[in-house]
Amino acid sequence: MSATNTDVPSILRARLPSPVPAHEHEACEVTDVLRRVGDKWSVLVTVLLGQRAHRFNELHRGIETISQRMLTRTLRGLEADGIVHREVFPTNPPSVEYDLTPLGRSLLVPLSALADWAVEHRAQIAAAREARQ
Repeated sequence: MSATNTDVPSILRARLPSPVPAHEHEACEVTDVLRRVGDKWSVLVTVLLGQRAHRFNELHRGIETISQRMLTRTLRGLEADGIVHREVFPTNPPSVEYDLTPLGRSLLVPLSALADWAVEHRAQIAAAREARQ
């Protein structure tokens, strides 16, 4: 980051073509990551695992409205992206524990910033929504 742009977020320093070509948007690494962390369950699962490792059923019980199938899909996606580590213990029956990888832990920083922003601006957002109705 140059000294002249310290107050400009990196996402705004990038020049985007106008219009943005669909193939570039689809191939963009930011779009790819936002698809994962922007889905309904990934952020919640990541935050829970950021507190401590969980077994599958602990996670399932800890998120009231998630189905077993959706939790499985979410964990598999986060594991495929290197955010979650799945460890199988050789017990009878086998037990499985999920935890964040170092990459997953690093995701907690921007997620925390987004959460802080949302809490700080919730009244403004609610007022804007109310004004549109």
